[in-house]
Amino acid sequence: MELLLALAIVVLVAAFVSVPLRRGPPEEGEPDDQAELADLEIRKQAKYREIRDAAADHAAGKLSDPDYRRLDEELRREAIEILRRMDGLRGP
Repeated sequence: MELLLALAIVVLVAAFVSVPLRRGPPEEGEPDDQAELADLEIRKQAKYREIRDAAADHAAGKLSDPDYRRLDEELRREAIEILRRMDGLRGP
């Protein structure tokens, strides 16, 4: 009896694990785009946090004016690139 139960559990687990393999590649606008959008959203929030931290460091005197301007410009450029990629995935 236990052998049949164990065999049934193994078959169910194998069926569950193999579902993504049997589906084939996702179509456009499907989960891959959603996963990338989620990743980009996380990166966007992290970049915003870096911009705020740089501003706080500048206000506290930890960054000179030229260093702050250079860092702020670079961080904002990276944030804009992330936003553009997000817009490209979302479509019109």
